[in-house]
Amino acid sequence: MKERRLKVTTTPLRIGEVGLFVRDTLGFDHISTVSGVDWIAKNELEVVYFIGSSKPGQQDFVLAVSERVARDNPVVPTLIAVWKGADYMERETHEMFGINFQGHPNQAHLYLPEDWNDLPPLRKDYVSPGR
Repeated sequence: MKERRLKVTTTPLRIGEVGLFVRDTLGFDHISTVSGVDWIAKNELEVVYFIGSSKPGQQDFVLAVSERVARDNPVVPTLIAVWKGADYMERETHEMFGINFQGHPNQAHLYLPEDWNDLPPLRKDYVSPGR
């Protein structure tokens, strides 16, 4: 990892607790982005939250908090209650990787057509039409 970067890995059962700890104790007060990673060979999907702080001395520090889940049942808790800014980014991760954020109030499509019925397009086993 680069200097002033740290990645912490946890489980879906503890992600909310970890989120509250890094927000309330460490002062990381906002989500920069949420992303997914498809570890197809391991049959896992990973959710990575990139979290920042406006606290003096921490503004250039990025904390990545991640969790992995099985590809065949990709359900993780939402972190909207910890950081409201996770809302649209979790929706996008849901749409592009098929990860379901339990407790999320609206996982409707942002980019794909409403009638999309194929695999999520950022999964490694998705085959684009015409290829």
